[in-house]
Amino acid sequence: MSLVRLAALLADPTRAAFCTALLDGRAWTAGELARHAGVAPSTASEHLSRLIDGGLLAEERQGRHRYVRLAGPEVATLIEDLSAFAPPGGTPGGTPGGRSGGTPAAGTRAPRSLRESTRQSAEARARTCYDHLAGRLGVTVGDAVLARGLVTDEDGPALTALGRAWLSDLGAELPPRAGRAGARPVVRTCLDWTERRNHLGGAFGALLCRTALDRGWVERIGSGRALRVTPDGERALRDLLGVEPLPA
Repeated sequence: MSLVRLAALLADPTRAAFCTALLDGRAWTAGELARHAGVAPSTASEHLSRLIDGGLLAEERQGRHRYVRLAGPEVATLIEDLSAFAPPGGTPGGTPGGRSGGTPAAGTRAPRSLRESTRQSAEARARTCYDHLAGRLGVTVGDAVLARGLVTDEDGPALTALGRAWLSDLGAELPPRAGRAGARPVVRTCLDWTERRNHLGGAFGALLCRTALDRGWVERIGSGRALRVTPDGERALRDLLGVEPLPA
C-alpha cells in the first residue's frame, strides 16, 4: 500500500476512531463500532469495508454477525505510534488515553463529562495497547525489566539470557517463532502516547500482558482498554520486578 493511500485511510475521523477503539485487541461488531463513533450503521459499514480492503482490519463472520479486529500487531504498532505523534485535540469519537488533569495528552480531546474524564484517567494509569501493557503501568514495568537486566537496549531492544531464565522461572513461554525472519520480534519499544516514553511490545510484551491477565494480576475495567492492578498483582510486581503500587 502506498503512503498516500494509507494516510487517506486514517485521515477520516470515523475510521481513526474505529482503529483506536480496536487497540484493545478484541473483535468488535460493526454495530458496536458505529455506536462508539456516533455514526449510522450504514456509514460504519462503508468505512469498515475501506479499512478491510486497505489491509488495516481483518473481518470474521459468525452467523449473522460481522466482527472486525486490527489485522495484526504491526497495525496496532502503527496506530499507537501515530497517536503518540498526534497534537492535542484528538478526533471525533474519542481516542483512548489521556492524562488525569491538566492538558489532554496527544491524540486525545478534553473530556466532555465526568465519566469520560474518569475513563481517560484510568487508561492513562494502566491499559492495554493491543496485546501489551501501556500507560504508567506499562512504562513502569518496562523500566523495571531494563533495570534488572531482563531486557537490554544497547543495540536495540533484546531479551537477555537472564530474561529468558526469568521467564522460565515464571513458567511463561515465548511463541516458538518469535524473533525469526518474518515473525514478530521478541522485544520492541512502543512510544506510549500518554506517558511520552517507551513501553515494551513484541512477543515479550504480549506474554507479560497475557500472563498478568491470566493470573489475575490485572483485570479489565468495564469493556474498555483500562486495567486495574489487583492486590495479587501488586504483590507479584513487587516480588518479581520491584515495582511498587502506582500512585492513584
